[in-house]
Amino acid sequence: MMRISETVKHLIIINVIIFIGTLTVGEGILFYDLFAMHFPKNEAFQPWQIITHMFMHGGFEHLLFNMLLLFFVGSGLEFAIGRNKFLFLYISAGLGALILQLGEHYLRYHLMETQALSLGATPEQIIKIFKEDKVFVDIGPKFNQIYNGITLGASGAIMGVFAAYAFLFPNREVYLLFPPIPIKIKYLAIGMIGGDFLSALLTGTPLLANSNVGYFAHVGGALTGFLIMWYWKKTQFNRNRWN
Repeated sequence: MMRISETVKHLIIINVIIFIGTLTVGEGILFYDLFAMHFPKNEAFQPWQIITHMFMHGGFEHLLFNMLLLFFVGSGLEFAIGRNKFLFLYISAGLGALILQLGEHYLRYHLMETQALSLGATPEQIIKIFKEDKVFVDIGPKFNQIYNGITLGASGAIMGVFAAYAFLFPNREVYLLFPPIPIKIKYLAIGMIGGDFLSALLTGTPLLANSNVGYFAHVGGALTGFLIMWYWKKTQFNRNRWN
């Protein structure tokens, strides 16, 4: 029977408690306003959201899938590398996911702002577009979606754990649900992360998930987790140094 590690258990408990709080406190809005990651130019942004957004989820299915993946690969990784290194990798992957996702948002924000100015919009009109959810002609609804949108979920951090686990144990086999066949974890990782990467390049067109998925966040988290594990293995990092 698969054992759950202490850190993974505590992370799951925290995520579940915060999800329950999201549903029951402040009419389902307060937690999103306070703890989900807002675009830094938005006045609703707060510094703590850089961390707290990793523990927020947009629905039960979102939470369930993330926690199942964390359970199945997180415990094995923590038993292999130790609690402190696991937690460092988890948080770092979440931050790496956020950096890549925000970088993509900032690039689109800058390009659309420049386009709006070139079409004759004044800075005052652009602010109105942002704050009142107006759609500027020839720009489209994504102009205000970036400014007013939120980022949330543990997916980036968990994809980092998943990539690190696949790097450390590439030939371990897992069974898929559909179809029910065994597959080496390295091929599953390549398929999932590759699908996210292609979806991100195709302007959010979903290949393996719905259109609300932060594909760049998944790729950023996976890349961060992979690089950290690659570095530790390359330098033969002493596991007893932190644990």
